[in-house]
Amino acid sequence: MHNSRSVQLVEENSILNNVLQRRLRLLGESGPESLLCGGKKGIEKESLRVTPDGNIAQTPHPMALGSALTHPFITTDYSEALLELITPPLTSTRKVRECLSHIHQFVYANLSDEMLWATSMPCLIAGESSIPIAYYGTSNVGKMKHVYRRGLAYRYGRSMQAIAGVHFNYSLPQDFWPLFKQLEKDDRELQDFISDSYFGLIRNFQRLGWLIPYLFGASPAVCKSFFMDGPDWLQEFDPHTYFNPYATSLRMSDIGYKNKAQDSLKISYNNLEQYVCGLTRAIETPLSEYEEIGVVVDGEYRQLNPNILQIENEYYSFVRPKQVAKSGEKPTLALKRRGVQYVEVRALDVDLFDPVGINENQIRFMEVFLIFCLLKESPPISADEQREINQNQQTVACCGRTPSLKLAKDGSSINLLQWAREIHAEMMPIAELLDLAETERAYSRAVEAELPAIEDSELTPSARVLRGMRDNKQTFFHFAMEMCEQHCRQYQQSKMPPERAAFFRKEAEESKKRQCEIERDDNISFEQYLQQYFAQS
Repeated sequence: MHNSRSVQLVEENSILNNVLQRRLRLLGESGPESLLCGGKKGIEKESLRVTPDGNIAQTPHPMALGSALTHPFITTDYSEALLELITPPLTSTRKVRECLSHIHQFVYANLSDEMLWATSMPCLIAGESSIPIAYYGTSNVGKMKHVYRRGLAYRYGRSMQAIAGVHFNYSLPQDFWPLFKQLEKDDRELQDFISDSYFGLIRNFQRLGWLIPYLFGASPAVCKSFFMDGPDWLQEFDPHTYFNPYATSLRMSDIGYKNKAQDSLKISYNNLEQYVCGLTRAIETPLSEYEEIGVVVDGEYRQLNPNILQIENEYYSFVRPKQVAKSGEKPTLALKRRGVQYVEVRALDVDLFDPVGINENQIRFMEVFLIFCLLKESPPISADEQREINQNQQTVACCGRTPSLKLAKDGSSINLLQWAREIHAEMMPIAELLDLAETERAYSRAVEAELPAIEDSELTPSARVLRGMRDNKQTFFHFAMEMCEQHCRQYQQSKMPPERAAFFRKEAEESKKRQCEIERDDNISFEQYLQQYFAQS
C-alpha cells in the first residue's frame, strides 16, 4: 500500500537533505504503513537510595529486592546505594514507562524509611567513604564486578560514580531491515548491513546529540559536597550550591563521568571493525599512572588490570553499539561475532519533575530522533569533526542556554537556535510516519511539544530547576529533597496491581536462588577466572 500522506510530507519539507528525503520517500512508497513502528525500547534508570535526611544510604542492597547480581530488572550500578531499575525491551511506549513505574512501586514497598534521590547529581556526600561500592556476592563474576568498581574508585574517585542517569535502549523492528537493505541496493550480508547502519546512527547522534541535553538536561546545579574544590567555571548559587546560570547538564560536563586518559584513544565509530579494534587496544594497553596503583596489593585486588580501560564499560560515550553478551563473554567479542543488536543512549538526565525519571513524550521524542539519525546521511567522522563534536557536547552541557550561543559545524559556526530548528523540522516527517500506526498523533505531538523549548530556553528542565530554586529560595539540596519527598508520597499512596507485585516478589526470590547456584558452581580461583576472561579472542 502506497503511503501518499508521508510522501506529501517529505515533499513539503524543503530542509531535508537529499539522502534523508530519498529514504523517507522510498519508505513511504514501500509500505506497509507500520514499517518503522514497533521498534523495541528499554529504559535503565539509576537512583541513589538516601536516608530521610538526604544522606546516601549505608545499608546493603535490600534483600527483598532480590540479588543485584542476577535480578533482570533491579540491580545496582557503581554503589551499593545506587539502584539501577531496568525494563525489558518493549514495543509500546506506554507499556515501557508503565513497567518502569511498577518497578519503582515494588522498590518503594521494600525500602523501609529510605527514598530514591530525584536528581542526577548526588547530595549529600560526606566524603568518599560515604559512597559504598556495590557488592555482588562471592562468585567469581560477582567479585569481578566489585573489583572493577574498586578500580574506578582508585582511578577517578567515588563521587563522580554516584551520578545517576537514564539510559535509553533502542532497536529498529526486525522487519524493517530487509526492506531497508533492498531500498539501499546493498548486497552485503544482512547483519553487516544492520551493524553499519547502526554505526551511521551513532555517528549522527554524536554530531546532533547535543540537542538531547539542551532539551532534557536537568542538572544545572550541584551540591558543594560533591567537590573538594569547585571548577573555576562554576559560580556560587548560595553557600551550599554551585551552578552555571546557562548550564543544561552538569552530569554531561567535565565534572561528570569522564576519563582523561581516553582522550588519546580516538576510538572510531566509522565501522564495527575499527570500533572493536580501538576498544580492544585500550583494554590491552597498560598506563603507567594505573600501574602505580597496583593490581593486587597486600593480597587484595585494587583493579582488574592496569590498562587504559579495565573493561569495555569504562569507556565513556554519549551512545554505544550493543549486542547481548552470553555468560562470561566480552562485549567486544559479542559485537564482533554477532554484530550490533541495538544502541544504548546515555545522554539523558533523570527528570526530577517526573516520579519515574522519564515521561512518555521524552521516550517518543528519543525514538523519532534515533530514526532520524539512522536515515540522515552519515559520512565518516574526521579528526577535525570529532573535535567539533566534543566541543559542542561540552558547550551545551556547560552553558547551552546562553543567548545567541554558537556551535561548531563543518569548520565554521552556527547559531544553536537555527540548528535546533533545522533538526526539529527534519524530524517531523518521521514522527508522521510513526503516527500511521497511532490514533492520537502521539509521536508528532511529542516532537511538536519540544519546539517551544527550542524557541525559549527558559522552558527547558534545567531552567525550570534554577527558577524553582530561586523562587523558593532553596539550595539545590533542599529543592531536590522536596522532589524526593513528593515522589515518595506518590509511590506510597499508589497501589500496584496484585499480579505485578507477585511477579516481582517471585523474580526477587528466583534471583537469589540463581546467585546461590552461580556461587556453588564456581570451580576455579578468581585469578584463573580473570585470566580466562581476558584471554578470550
